[in-house]
Amino acid sequence: MNGNAFAQSWAPRMLSILRIVAALLFLEHGAQKIFDFPHSDTHMPYVLTSLVPGVAGLIEFIGGLLLLAGLFTRPTAFIGSGEMAAAYFIGHFPKSVFPILNGGGEAVMLCFVFLYLACAGPGPWSLDAIRRKG
Repeated sequence: MNGNAFAQSWAPRMLSILRIVAALLFLEHGAQKIFDFPHSDTHMPYVLTSLVPGVAGLIEFIGGLLLLAGLFTRPTAFIGSGEMAAAYFIGHFPKSVFPILNGGGEAVMLCFVFLYLACAGPGPWSLDAIRRKG
């Protein structure tokens, strides 16, 4: 098997791996906002009706769980992409236009990874793929 054939055979699996890793990062941010886990010295008390950590925490935690399982991947990823764009422009952009200076690099990256997942789907290792077969 040459390198190109190997890459082509693994591309769908790598899509699933990309989804899983991005979901874990998203889930971690939500868990920190809602449960203060892992603990942060800058943790704000959880208030469901607040924008941060309330709404953002719920989107990140529930969305992270759904993306991790690969369930309702396309709409969840689309919502996650929008939430990450909002997070960047509300929380990071006012500090500086440059993500390296404003700490928003992860938000930008997740925004575009989720946008890609909304278009590409979950990959073969997902509940969505199992639901499609059944």
